[in-house]
Amino acid sequence: MADPLLAFYGDDFTGSSAVMEVLSFAGIPTVMFLKPPSAEELAAFPDLSAMGIAGVARSRDPGWMEDNLPQAFAALADFGAPIVHYKVCSTFDSSPGCGSIGKAIDIGAPILGGAWHPLIIGAPAIRRYQAFGNLFAGTDDGVYRLDRHPVMSRHPATPMDEADLRLHLSRQTDRRIGLVDLASLKTGQTDRMLADQVEDGAEIIAIDVVDDATLAEAGRLLWNEGRGPVFAIGSQGVEYALVAHLRALGELPATFEPPKLAAVDQIFCVSGSCSPINSAQIAAAEAHGFEIIDLDATCAVDVAEWDKAVEQALQALLQALSARRDVLVATARGPDASTSPLKQAISRSGSSAAEVNDRIGAGLGRLVADIRSRTGLPRAVIAGGDTSGHAMTALGVTALSALAPLAPGAPLCRVHSQNEAIDGLEVTLKGGQMGSREFFIKAKTGL
Repeated sequence: MADPLLAFYGDDFTGSSAVMEVLSFAGIPTVMFLKPPSAEELAAFPDLSAMGIAGVARSRDPGWMEDNLPQAFAALADFGAPIVHYKVCSTFDSSPGCGSIGKAIDIGAPILGGAWHPLIIGAPAIRRYQAFGNLFAGTDDGVYRLDRHPVMSRHPATPMDEADLRLHLSRQTDRRIGLVDLASLKTGQTDRMLADQVEDGAEIIAIDVVDDATLAEAGRLLWNEGRGPVFAIGSQGVEYALVAHLRALGELPATFEPPKLAAVDQIFCVSGSCSPINSAQIAAAEAHGFEIIDLDATCAVDVAEWDKAVEQALQALLQALSARRDVLVATARGPDASTSPLKQAISRSGSSAAEVNDRIGAGLGRLVADIRSRTGLPRAVIAGGDTSGHAMTALGVTALSALAPLAPGAPLCRVHSQNEAIDGLEVTLKGGQMGSREFFIKAKTGL
């Protein structure tokens, strides 16, 4: 094994693949596992410098975290990397009861150590910017403060009503939260401000990032010059910052040429995302000739009805694929058209939202597995952060490695599985907000 550099836990699958993307395409060999790997599973990748575990904590409650995160964090610590990263969504969506980032920090800090914990969310490459503690996110229409963002301010599970990450996170943990702000970064005062924050008792310290210069400076603070272990929290901005600093030190080449994304003759896609951005991408795919199969998510409140709906979708998929069509199965086409009926169905049924969402993701995963095993098609897209996690689990995937860039935060990956029918599948896990309008089309045709 190469010298360990970084280990990470992603609180959803799409975010985990985004970390792998940044590291792999900077020349740092990285593999992402679906559960804490055994010694034998790690040994299958002898050149690793970074490894991760893709999780589903973003959609879970604090009790689930207490039951599941300690084992994952212990596996990351055993890898022996100087930096361990708890990867969260670049829009920081979370709440005290769902995907609590504060709870994850409270669990991880005693296991992973560190005198203070960097919080790095800004990542200019994906149009995420943090200034004076406030997070901004870009869309096709512009850059919005998070509490005014057209998607995140109305997220169906964790709507963001606070852009100041310190205030938002303070609802989830009692640990003191500090800030290395933009003014200190731009005037060369970062070391002094960091020292002042630590002396004042801050355990979690947010670092503003708005451009390449502040990104590299955040990486310098993260690297910590070998002074002890670092437990970092953040988006893939953590990896962007680390790569920028290591390049400045000359420890990584200034450029790295990743493999090119090749075209395929035919592609199949499944989508569980409610994002309007994803909805626009579905519309673009339909206009390009993709056949869209609508799968009624409200059926998922009943096991038998859902199994029947998934089977019907499978038959429609097979028919369309046999006609040489590119196909996309969608459970939603935007928040207004889908989330209200689903919420109403869940309320009437007495089921829990988590149980129904698990069922939806698993059903879409079964579709991918069935299509792959029956047709041998080489490439698939799975859209939706929570959906991707459940679908990968249903597929029986052991690990993923990055193959080629597709869109920032959504690389094309190779599936590693003990199931020969699934092993070698090319798949991209796309968060609802990631990618251009032509994402599904580019996933087929290449860049």
